[in-house]
Amino acid sequence: MRWKDRRKSSHVEDRRGSSMGGKTLVGGGIGGVLILLVFTFLNGGDFGDFLNSALMDTGTNTTTAPYQETETEAERADFVSVVLADTEDVWTDIFQDYGYVYQDPTLVLFSGSVQSACGVAGSSTGPFYCPGDANLYIDLSFYDELSQQFNAPGDFAMAYVVAHEVGHHVQTQFGLTKQLDSLRNQLSETEFNKYQVRFELQADYLAGVWAHYAQGLGYLEEGDYEEAINAAGAVGDDRLQQQAQGYVVPESFTHGTSEQRMYWFDRGFKSGNLENGDTFNGESRFELP
Repeated sequence: MRWKDRRKSSHVEDRRGSSMGGKTLVGGGIGGVLILLVFTFLNGGDFGDFLNSALMDTGTNTTTAPYQETETEAERADFVSVVLADTEDVWTDIFQDYGYVYQDPTLVLFSGSVQSACGVAGSSTGPFYCPGDANLYIDLSFYDELSQQFNAPGDFAMAYVVAHEVGHHVQTQFGLTKQLDSLRNQLSETEFNKYQVRFELQADYLAGVWAHYAQGLGYLEEGDYEEAINAAGAVGDDRLQQQAQGYVVPESFTHGTSEQRMYWFDRGFKSGNLENGDTFNGESRFELP
């Protein structure tokens, strides 16, 4: 991806070196475990009630030490900042086309663990989006995990990860996160997981929409699309479960299969619009409020 010497986002908060004591509440993010918001659903709860109780129960203590950034980490921080700036530009324009105003999220860089409005999360959570504070959270060491453990190397693989989490921010601004939340108490866990999968696949679609515009702006290089589609397939529920436990449990899927994730990213990449991104109702339009 052509990213050097381009605009960096001003909405990046660096919390690296801050360590959160106390209980890690939940896991999840780009991979095959639940995103943080789902912890609320699975406890039958209102997000505000969960947040209040979570913050009281953790007994969290924050300690801060000078963070010694390596040259590689500095380059990765610059890279994700440029990607975030690109998502700001693209989604601002798309929202304007539909008569909406896009509100930029903040990207929080952390190391070890971090306190969000959704609770305390560790690096093992992976990158995640918290709708409670409209922040994206990334430990840049995930870059190594993506490349080595998931076998998805390349800078545009990481760009896909950032764009997926921004996709959740787009969903929240359009009110889709609240719509998903409203289903939790109406459905069994198995049935709710089906909607959770569709929610995640829509974020993959939105990541593809962003990549479509990035290509149009001349930012993509040869092989970038392949890096992103490979990353989408690498974090499919079926592949992750097979690697972790040697078998697959479809009813426990929360993000979609490798094939589904690749399909919806590709669909967004090819179409570049919202109309073809309704993962909940087949071929119909993206559901706007």
